[in-house]
Amino acid sequence: SLVVLFGATAGAYGAKLGSDERELILLVWQVVDLPSKKVGTLHKSLVKADNLDLSDQCHEVSGLTPEGLGKAEPLDRVLQQFSQLVSSDLKVLGRSSYTLCSDGQLLIRQVLHPETSKKNFLLSDCFYSFYDLRKEFHTCYPSSAAVKDQTIKTMAEYLGLGTDEAEEDFGVWQVKTMVAIIFSMLSEGCNHIFAEPETVKHKYETGPCSKSETVDSETVIRARGLPWQSSDQDIARFFKGLNIAKGGVALCLNSQGRRNGEALVRFVNSEQRDLALERHKHHMGSRYIEVYKATGEEFLKIAGGTSNEVAQFLSKENQVIIRMRGLPFTATQEDVLGFLGPECPVTGGKEGLLFVKYPDGRPTGDAFVLFSCEEYAQNALKKHKEILGKRYIELFRSTAAEVQQVLNRYMSTPLIPTLPTPIIPVIPPPYTIATGSIRDCVRLRGLPYTAGIDDILEFMGDATGDIKPHGVHMVLNQQGRPSGDAFIQMKSADKAFMVAQKCHKKMMKDRYVEVFQCSGEEMNFVLMGGTLNRSGLSPPPCKLPCLSPPAYAAFQTAAVIPAEAAALYQPQALLPTTRTPQASAAAPPAVTYYPAQAAQLYMNYTAYYPSPPVSPTTVGYIAAPPGAVAAAATATHTPILPQPGALVRMQGLPYNTGMKEILSFFQGYQYAPDDYNGLIQLSDQARSVLQAPKEWVCL
Repeated sequence: SLVVLFGATAGAYGAKLGSDERELILLVWQVVDLPSKKVGTLHKSLVKADNLDLSDQCHEVSGLTPEGLGKAEPLDRVLQQFSQLVSSDLKVLGRSSYTLCSDGQLLIRQVLHPETSKKNFLLSDCFYSFYDLRKEFHTCYPSSAAVKDQTIKTMAEYLGLGTDEAEEDFGVWQVKTMVAIIFSMLSEGCNHIFAEPETVKHKYETGPCSKSETVDSETVIRARGLPWQSSDQDIARFFKGLNIAKGGVALCLNSQGRRNGEALVRFVNSEQRDLALERHKHHMGSRYIEVYKATGEEFLKIAGGTSNEVAQFLSKENQVIIRMRGLPFTATQEDVLGFLGPECPVTGGKEGLLFVKYPDGRPTGDAFVLFSCEEYAQNALKKHKEILGKRYIELFRSTAAEVQQVLNRYMSTPLIPTLPTPIIPVIPPPYTIATGSIRDCVRLRGLPYTAGIDDILEFMGDATGDIKPHGVHMVLNQQGRPSGDAFIQMKSADKAFMVAQKCHKKMMKDRYVEVFQCSGEEMNFVLMGGTLNRSGLSPPPCKLPCLSPPAYAAFQTAAVIPAEAAALYQPQALLPTTRTPQASAAAPPAVTYYPAQAAQLYMNYTAYYPSPPVSPTTVGYIAAPPGAVAAAATATHTPILPQPGALVRMQGLPYNTGMKEILSFFQGYQYAPDDYNGLIQLSDQARSVLQAPKEWVCL
C-alpha cells in the first residue's frame, strides 16, 4: 500500500518549500491499496506552529489563518495521529505495511526531517523511505517534462485529468489528484511498478578518505559560520534529511590547527547537494550557516590522506573519535589509557590511540582516541581540562577528516632544524616594477579575502606561464589585510589582453572576479597607495609634494633575516628609516636568499613596495650558508647575525606585549644589541633601551 502525503509550511510554497525554515502547518494524506485499487479515508490535519505568522503567499494559496492554526495540535501529536489513522485504514483494507508517496522530495527531506530534528523528537521509520511521484511518473511516461519541472498540475494535464483545483480545499485537491495519477500509472497500458523507493539515512557514517579517490565536484558544499565546538554529527544533524556520503564531513582547520568555523560536506549525489544549497542561512542554534558550492579538489585537500598508519587507525568503522590536546611530550600510551580510566575503555586498547608527531618523530602534544559508543566518549569528555602529569588536557570531539588534516599538516610542515640546505642567492634589481604606459598588466578585483598566491595561479590556469618573475602583487588595505585586489605583470600586452578576456568574471571559490587590462604605471600608482577608478588616477600620498622628499627611492637595503623571525615581526618594524635624497642615492642593493625548491616565480607579495597601506615591505628571508652570507655581507656591508642559532622564536605572546616586557622576560641572558640594531630599523627610544648598560649573569 501507498500513503499519499501532501504538506505545506507557513512560508514558501512549491519549488522553494522548506528553503525559508518555516514550520509545517498542514498535512493531508490518504491510503491507496495498489493491488485492489481501493482507497482509505482522506484525512486533513492542521498543525500548530510556534510562529503563526503566515507569509502572503501561504495565506493566498492555502486560505489558512493564524486563528485557525492556533486551535490545532502541535506537530508531534499530529504525527502520532497520522500513525494511528494510517494503521486503522490499513486494517480496513486488509493490509499491514505501507510506503509514503509524496509530490517530490521537499516535504520529506526539507521540511519534516529538519523540523523534527530541531524540535528533538524522532520520526517513525516510515519517514525514512518514500516514493517520489515525480520520478515515478517520468519513469512511466518518459516523454513527459523533466522531473525538476513537474508539478501535480502538469502531471494531471499530461494525462488529461479534468480536475478543478478551485472546487476543493487546499491540500485535498492535491491528494485526490495524486491518487488519480497513481491509478493512471497502474492501468493496463502502463502497469507501472513501484519498486525502488527513495531512502533517508538514519545516521551519518564516519570513515576515512584517500587522496587517490575521485570526488565529484557536483556533490560538495562548503558550510561557513559553524560554532567552533561543532562536530561532524552536529553538521550531519544540520543537514538532516539529506544523504551525506560516508566520511563526507571535513572540518577545516586554521594555521594553528584549530577549527575555523568552516566545513566541507560531500553528499551521495548532485541532487542531494542541490537540496543542501537551499539551506543557505538556515540556523544551527542561534547562528545562521552559509552554504556554498565547493569542489572535489577542495574536499580532498582537507579530508584526503595518504598515511597507512592513519588509514589503519580509521579502518574501524562507526567509532567515536576524541581529540586530546596538550599532552606532555613524555606521555606514553599507558599514561593516556590510565588518564582515561576504566569508565571509558579505548577501542582496541593501545591500537585505538594515535599520537601526532613531527616528521622527525618528536611528539606534538596531540593524540586521537577511538571509542566504540557514545557513552564512552561522553565519559571521556568529562575529563576535559583534568591534569595529566603537570598539564591540563583538552578533549574535543573530532572527525576522520580532522585526523587526516592534522596529520597532513604536521607531517608536511618543514621545521626550523630541518630546513633544506641548498640555497640560491638572488640579487633583485633596485626597482623592477614597470612604470610605462604599455598595458602589459592585469588587475583582479573582487578576490575572496582568503585568496592567496596559489589561488590566483590556479585561477589564471595556463596563463601562469606568461607571468613575469615576481609579478603577482596583492594589494592590502590600511590595516594590512587583503583588500580584494591584485595586480599581475604579464610578459606582453597581448598576453594581458588574452587573460582579461578569458578570466573576466570567472569564479574563484564562491565569488566572481573581475579582470581588467591596465598599464604598469596604473598598477604602480595603486600599489603605492593611490586609487584607480572610473574617474581616473588619484596619486598616492608619497607622490604628493607636501608628503614626499624630492627624490623617492622605491626601497632600501634589507638585512638577511631568517624566515621564522621575519614572519614574526610586524610590518612597521621592518620599515626603512625616513628617506632623504642622500640616503637614497647611497643605498646599496639588497641580497636575499630563497630555498632551492622555493626559488620560483610568484613567491612574494610585492617584495619591493612600500609599507601599508598597500603591501608588505619584505618577503620571508631564509638564512644562507655561512660562506654565502659572509661573502654577501662583505660585498654589501649589510649587518648580519654572527652565527647560526642566535635568534629565538617566541610564541604565545600577549597582543599588548612591548619591547620592555620582552627584555624583562630575558633578564639575565646576554643578547647582542648591535646585531639587532642591524636587523631592525629601530626608533631612538628602542635603540636606547637595547644599548643601555646592563648587568649580565654568567650561565
